Amino acid sequence: MVLDEWGANATCQVVMITDGNVGVGQGSLKYSLHNYSKSDNRSFPLPFNFPAKLNIVLISSIPELQQKNTLSMFQKLIDINKTGEVYVTDTPLITANVQQTFTKMATDSYAPHYAKLHCGNMLSYVKLHPAPSSVEVEIDHTTIKKTVSDSLHICGFLDSTDVSSPPSTARHLVLPVPNREFNKVVSGAVDSEDANNSEDGKTPSFCVLLHGSLKVENMVALVQVSEDWYGMLYSWADNKKRSTLMMSLFEPGDNSLPWLGKFRKLGLARSLENDPYGEDDSKTPFPLNPTTKKSYATNPVVWIKPSGLQADVQKVLRYARKLPEKTIIFYKELNRLRKAALSFGMIELLQGLSRIMDRECRLLPGTAHPDALLQLTHASKALRMAIDRGISYEIVPLTTNFAKNT
Repeated sequence: MVLDEWGANATCQVVMITDGNVGVGQGSLKYSLHNYSKSDNRSFPLPFNFPAKLNIVLISSIPELQQKNTLSMFQKLIDINKTGEVYVTDTPLITANVQQTFTKMATDSYAPHYAKLHCGNMLSYVKLHPAPSSVEVEIDHTTIKKTVSDSLHICGFLDSTDVSSPPSTARHLVLPVPNREFNKVVSGAVDSEDANNSEDGKTPSFCVLLHGSLKVENMVALVQVSEDWYGMLYSWADNKKRSTLMMSLFEPGDNSLPWLGKFRKLGLARSLENDPYGEDDSKTPFPLNPTTKKSYATNPVVWIKPSGLQADVQKVLRYARKLPEKTIIFYKELNRLRKAALSFGMIELLQGLSRIMDRECRLLPGTAHPDALLQLTHASKALRMAIDRGISYEIVPLTTNFAKNT
C-alpha cells in the first residue's frame, strides 16, 4: 500500500501491536526468524523496501515474555529493520498501564520538535510537525550526523520565483507555540492538555506575522537550521481559504540550490547600485526565467497509478461513443494518449486501443450516425499505422460527405 500510494521514498512509521505470542510451526514468527538469512531474505517482510521506523507494542508483562523467551525475537525484528523500539507494558496488566505504554510510544515517535525562530531582534517559539529526522553527511571520508537545532535563524528573504521548485529532503508544518507551553517543554514538565488550553495564544506572535507577510508578498524566508544546513519558510495553501506556514529542508551544505550560489554569499538587493529585479520586478539576478510557464502548470499525462491510465482510455471511448458531435475533441484526446504512450514506450497500449475501437464499431447500434462508423474505423486504422511515425505526428479526422445531424 505504501509503495502504491506514496512511492519508495516516503518515510513512514509502522506500529505493530501484539500480545507477545510468536506462534508454533511453519509460518510462525519463531520459525521465520530461525530460518532467516541475510543472503536470502526475499520472503521475509523486513527490512521494509521504503524508509520506515518499526515500533512494537507488547501487551504483555515482562515476566510472561521472559517465561516464553519471546522478547528477544521481537528485538531481533527491530535489529533487522535497523530502526525502531520495543515497548512492553508494565505490570500489572491493566488498562492504565496499557494506556501509559501507548502514550510513551506516541511521545517518543510523534512528539513535535520545539525551537526558537529568530529574525534579527524578533523571536518566536515554534514547533515542527513532524519532528525532523537526523541525517548523516560524508565529509572528508568521515560520517557526520546532523540534527536540526533548537534555534532557527532567518538569514533573509527571496522572491518565490527565485527559488522556483527547489529539491527538498523533508517538509514540516510550523506552528506558533505559547511561551508557557515552550517553557514547560524545555523544563520537561509539559502537560499536553494544559498546553492546548493555554490562553497565551492570544498574545501577538512573530510567527503569525511572518506567515501573513510571506503570503501577501509571495516571498520565502531562507532559514539556517544547523551548521551548514539550510531550509526555507513559505506559505502553503491546501485550498483558497486556508493556508499554513511550512518549512522545507534542503540537502545539507552551503550550495544546495546551484542557481542561487552559496548561501553565505547572498546579500541585500538594495546594497547594489542598480536594482537587480528591475523597476517592475520583471528581472531576476539569478539564472531563471520567471516568465516561462512551468511544465507542471499545464495538464500533463500522469500514469503513476493504473487508475490514471484507465481514466484516459475511458475518456477517449466516451468521446468515441458521442461521434460525430465530439469529433474534434475525440481526436485531440486520441493524439494526447498516443503521444504519452509513445513517450513511455507503451506500444501495446496503442495496439489494444485500436482493437477496442474495432469492437466499438461492431457494437454500434443501427440508429448510429454513419459518420461515427467511418471515424472509428479510420481512427483504429490510423492508430496502428501511426505507431512508427514519431511523437510529433497527429491523426486528423477523416473528411466525409456526411453532414452533421443528417
